[in-house]
Amino acid sequence: MAKTASSQVKPASDAADSLREFLVDGLKDLYWAEKALTKALPKMAKNATSPKLQESINKHLTETENQITRLEGAFKALGEKAKAEKCDAMDGLIKEAESIMKETEPGAVRDAAIIAAAQKVEHYEIASYGTMATYAKLLGEKEALQLLKETLSEEKTCDSDLTKLAVSEINIKAK
Repeated sequence: MAKTASSQVKPASDAADSLREFLVDGLKDLYWAEKALTKALPKMAKNATSPKLQESINKHLTETENQITRLEGAFKALGEKAKAEKCDAMDGLIKEAESIMKETEPGAVRDAAIIAAAQKVEHYEIASYGTMATYAKLLGEKEALQLLKETLSEEKTCDSDLTKLAVSEINIKAK
């Protein structure tokens, strides 16, 4: 099937034309995403009824604050100013988490739903940090790479911890 002119996406005037620019754009998205999470996570913790889930969310809030600092370091390592640009993906995931909380009664079912929403966020972050780390490695940006890999590791651990909590306790209570 031949491509038609109407299926071509016209790039914005400030569109990235190098992998390095695309890396910086990705960091701007992540910077916005992490800052937005620092506002969303306390609401999720407040709506959770499981003390272990509350503790897990609050632990990740502290990690998220450190991840913001790490992103600032990555920008600096690249000789760029730390700047946030709205991340449509994270905006949507946060809106979905709010919707999920409204659609569930407080208790184990809501806790299970909060874990599901949180894991969607974690999976987005794992994909994003993994991709940005790959670009940093390819571009020889060793300092930025190290910072991104450190955050990627934390995101993977958080996802794993949420899974363990879900399967060992929360989902069983929700059943």
